Amino acid sequence: MHVDVDGTVGADVTADVDVVVVGLGVGGEETANRLAEAGLSVVGIEHRLVGGECPFWGCVPSKIMIRAGNALAEAHRVDQLAGRAQVESDWTTVAKRIREEATAGWTDDAGAERLTSKGGRLVRGTGTLAGPGLVQVGEEVYRARVGVVLGTGTTPVIPPVPGLAGTPYWTNREAIEVAELPESLVVLGGGAIGVELAQVFARFGVRVSVIEAGARVLALEEPESSERVAAALRADGVTVHTGAGAERVEHDGTGFTVHLAGGDQLRGERLLVATGRRAVLDTLGLETVGLDPTKRFLETDDRMRAADGIWAVGDLTGHGAFTHVAMYQAGIAIDDILRRAGVGTGPAGAGVDGDGDGGGRRADYRALPRVTFTDPEVGAVGLTERQARERGLNVRVGFTPLSDSTRGWIHEVGDAGFIKLVADADRGVLVGATSAGPVGGEVLSALVVAVHAEVPVTTLASMIYAYPTFHRAIETAVRGLLQ
Repeated sequence: MHVDVDGTVGADVTADVDVVVVGLGVGGEETANRLAEAGLSVVGIEHRLVGGECPFWGCVPSKIMIRAGNALAEAHRVDQLAGRAQVESDWTTVAKRIREEATAGWTDDAGAERLTSKGGRLVRGTGTLAGPGLVQVGEEVYRARVGVVLGTGTTPVIPPVPGLAGTPYWTNREAIEVAELPESLVVLGGGAIGVELAQVFARFGVRVSVIEAGARVLALEEPESSERVAAALRADGVTVHTGAGAERVEHDGTGFTVHLAGGDQLRGERLLVATGRRAVLDTLGLETVGLDPTKRFLETDDRMRAADGIWAVGDLTGHGAFTHVAMYQAGIAIDDILRRAGVGTGPAGAGVDGDGDGGGRRADYRALPRVTFTDPEVGAVGLTERQARERGLNVRVGFTPLSDSTRGWIHEVGDAGFIKLVADADRGVLVGATSAGPVGGEVLSALVVAVHAEVPVTTLASMIYAYPTFHRAIETAVRGLLQ
């Protein structure tokens, strides 16, 4: 079997199909399944587990952990609200649920069946572009008549801290799979993954320290969010170190010692590295189709096209490592691919405009929602105040503490949070918002609609907000924009 230097392939092609999907994380799996269901011949290539990071090492199991940790915290609040309670944590219950219910022992039989039952073909291995419309997996080559979809996700960033390489540090995968908790844990990185897992482990009795080289945890969110989360971590017994990065790591067989800038040392039985994620583009063969493999992310247009006949969905596109973004992008790519294939998804039908430019959805990230599932939850959408000002907008800010609302007062214990609204005063619409609190991610939904639909602030001020709810605090923050 061979692929010539000019990209041509002769009789050695394993199969001609309509679409080849490389990487079956949530975005790639959704794309492959729906295209196969629509009648296209589809090959899906995955070298690990169908479904990717989210169902096995990310969103789903981590939220099971968080749910358990929150239950412990809420039980401890009984003493301040309703009498007396004694609580004893047991990690084996959580680990068993993750292993048996959420991940089926980290097997993907169900995901594989979803694809094959729709007529798709699953190929195990690493897919590499070998020219326009060509994907090579080991000794096999697949030729795509319509195109190729890339959904290979991201991998953890491991910083070049002296002494770290070669040690048994954890990434999110080891942290999720852990069956027995360590006595102590050092978390390198104060982003969403780092603070979520730090709080969970602390609530189960682990002695936890968080190291963030930047000035604050959750550096991409509002400063008020950082303050609330840092305070919540400290209340759970977590030691938070900001503004001092790790200069050196030592591992002596029983634990880790992390040396910080400034001379401090932190000791932990385990070390969790949670310093971000990056797309791995240099092994995809992008150069064979005229794309730059040295970039940080794979750029796409608003139809998720990276090049002619190549689409990309999910984390590798650089619009955030969020399952909901990958699914959103998959829907757009599917629509475009079906039009290109002559199947069509809308009233205009297929092939009316040749390349599909005459219809279909287009990606719009103005109202991209995100939630950090700490306690309190931090939900945010659109621009932060700083981002809005950096764009030169005439910014007005509305802010109210959640504890000032009637529902916050009723909640009393664990009511830390706020609503913050960022408005473009010239247009009279919200461009960003944050909802932090006990159900911050749920309250966020109303704010996502407001930002996405550019609902006038005056309309938001004239709405009826149910009483007594957490989301009623939005009304108070809106009034602050009009003063």
